[in-house]
Amino acid sequence: MNTRTKLPFLSLAVGVVLISLLSSCGLFNKKGMAREKDNRKGEVTGVAKRTRWQQNLPIDMVPIKAGTFWMGQSDEDISYTQASLNKQITISEFFMDKYEVSNNKYRQFLEAVKSGQLDTGTPTTLKAAPTFTLNDLKPDSTVWTKSYAFNYGDPLMEFYFDHPAFDTYPVVGVSYDQAQKYCEWRSYHLRANDDIEFDLPAFRLPTEAEWEYAAKGGKEISKYPWGGPYVKNKRGCLMANFKPGRGNYIDDGFAYTAPVDVFAPNGFGLYNMSGNVAEWVVDAYKVTSKSETWDLDPVYLDPKEPKKIVRGGSWKDISHYMETSTRTYEYQDVAQAHIGFRTVMTFIGRSAAMDSKLNKRMRK
Repeated sequence: MNTRTKLPFLSLAVGVVLISLLSSCGLFNKKGMAREKDNRKGEVTGVAKRTRWQQNLPIDMVPIKAGTFWMGQSDEDISYTQASLNKQITISEFFMDKYEVSNNKYRQFLEAVKSGQLDTGTPTTLKAAPTFTLNDLKPDSTVWTKSYAFNYGDPLMEFYFDHPAFDTYPVVGVSYDQAQKYCEWRSYHLRANDDIEFDLPAFRLPTEAEWEYAAKGGKEISKYPWGGPYVKNKRGCLMANFKPGRGNYIDDGFAYTAPVDVFAPNGFGLYNMSGNVAEWVVDAYKVTSKSETWDLDPVYLDPKEPKKIVRGGSWKDISHYMETSTRTYEYQDVAQAHIGFRTVMTFIGRSAAMDSKLNKRMRK
């Protein structure tokens, strides 16, 4: 009887102590809140009754919490480039596409440009609509015949992007510049059609550091997105779409690309961070860029450098290129049959504000 009586008081006491501790950490601290009454008395507390901000999680994106990890070489540098030396990096929060951008999602971009209707009603953003030239945005379907010598790629050239059978497959034949244009359109598409008073941050390509941090799936050091060091699970199944052995493309179940939602996701819920298609990131390529960039949210931007970094390996690559630390590049105006992309969005607000609620799509 006494025990039952004491339990509510004990819970209350624990609650009071917890609130006190959180307040001392600033989590429940209301200092700095705007107060209109004090403003009228000549005090300065900020503009009162501002809209409370809560950043929405766009559909098919996952929240990536801030963290610190070792960026760089996770196994033997077989090509001896010395371009992926280890460095401890801290990454701030961001949202990332769960899947690589598919043919059908990229087609929505082209249809919007073709119709000239980039919003579905009265735009809710003050930013001007971007301008595009449709012919400059279409994927290059000829990559299936010209990327590889003496390869019969005609069926894929004819059907891969246009046929509904490939709607859920990753878009390829898209250059770095075209991927940037997609990000520009997607940013306006969301801002112009949502019902939020303040614009969300723009969609963009991930930085190289963000990509590697996300690929590791929450593991500080990880050879592959699933951990490693093997490319097969305990049942003997391959963990990604790549080229095992010498020319054995079909052993993983797909001769070339696979739908964007196959194979198991990593610890962050991201699919195909290794294999399927390699992915553009925003950084320019330089062997020594890691030693020149900061250790907090590093990015190496050089508009004069045409070589841009590609990460993750693809359906036509051996396992070395699937390692989370392997760096390669392609020229920004070149499209290939094995390179696609996914987008990210910066999370703005308190550094520790991302929580389980962001696993659901939040709307006012």
